[in-house]
Amino acid sequence: MNMVVLESVSKTFRQRAFFSRTVNEETHALRHVSLEVAAGEVLGLLGPNGSGKSTTLKLISTVLLPDAGRVSVAEFNTRSHGQQVRRRVGFAIASERSFFPRLTARENLEFFAALEDVARHDCRDRVESALMSVLLGDVAEKQVMKFSSGMHQRLAIARALLKRPSVLLLDEPSRSLDIAAASQLWELIHELSARGIAILLATHNFAEASAVCERVAILKKGSVVATTRTRSLSERQLREFYLNTAEQSSIGWNEEVPA
Repeated sequence: MNMVVLESVSKTFRQRAFFSRTVNEETHALRHVSLEVAAGEVLGLLGPNGSGKSTTLKLISTVLLPDAGRVSVAEFNTRSHGQQVRRRVGFAIASERSFFPRLTARENLEFFAALEDVARHDCRDRVESALMSVLLGDVAEKQVMKFSSGMHQRLAIARALLKRPSVLLLDEPSRSLDIAAASQLWELIHELSARGIAILLATHNFAEASAVCERVAILKKGSVVATTRTRSLSERQLREFYLNTAEQSSIGWNEEVPA
């Protein structure tokens, strides 16, 4: 079953001059993007800054709504059934500003569980399960202000897991992580996908994409210009595919890198 479906989705941001009703500039963040992600699949979004990766994640999470086309999660339309979609989507944003620094990891998750309307009788189990899933059980009582970048990243994923989502959105999850922390994160992503969670991962990291993704979609100027399966591709092959795709204009977008 496809948990996430984007059908010819477009999104434009319009900028106006200060104190003016006139549109000065339009930015086409997405242009007729179509994607599908099955339950248990990890789809990577590769592309330069401004290519539309983060916009795609925000549209799936209902932070943004499409100007044209259709976005659905578990067959619920994000425009008409936003509440049902939000119950099923976890969005992990790793930022120290996302948490209360003087609270412990557990206290932060208890607060966000309340925001997510997690039942009080279920809160303790949800928080404990989320902490254990991301290997933060041993530091649950530690103030978040003392966390490393990698621990912040894992706590962000724990927060997203509180609602037990069927779709998990990760925006550059290994950014600022060292090799060991990134490896632990990739193992966690594999474990989550094995539970049947559909995962969309925006990244610039070819090693990450080849290690954890089953497919990648390459975005350029708001359009999906190529897709390929990564299961048999090395990091080098994926990089070559990406660079070859970037150099092309209108042909060969769907060709896969030879093994």
